[in-house]
Amino acid sequence: QVQLVESGGGLVQPGGSLRLSCAASGSVFFSMYTMGWYRQAPGKQRELVAAIGTATTNYADSVRGRFTCSRDNAKNTVYLQMNSLKPEDTAVYYCNAQHYSIPSTWGQGTQVTVSS
Repeated sequence: QVQLVESGGGLVQPGGSLRLSCAASGSVFFSMYTMGWYRQAPGKQRELVAAIGTATTNYADSVRGRFTCSRDNAKNTVYLQMNSLKPEDTAVYYCNAQHYSIPSTWGQGTQVTVSS
């Protein structure tokens, strides 16, 4: 059974940076998973921030140019580098794993708060 654990959230001032990590355990085909970062702000629906597959990476318009998603398959870990953070980036950030061999899997989430 695949498990995902996010880390790296916290409180940061506007314009600051954070790096989120999502470590997968129990996975056999991690390098083949499509990994996504989602976020959910209070009172809003969960939205896709970035997704990284085996060859491509896609970003929401709201974060393109500021966030970078990457993966280290040797460590079964995906990252989200967030720069130039804005108050509207405040949310709980979740990672998700997709592959035909597993059910869609979510981490527990990590809180990111952007405030002065």
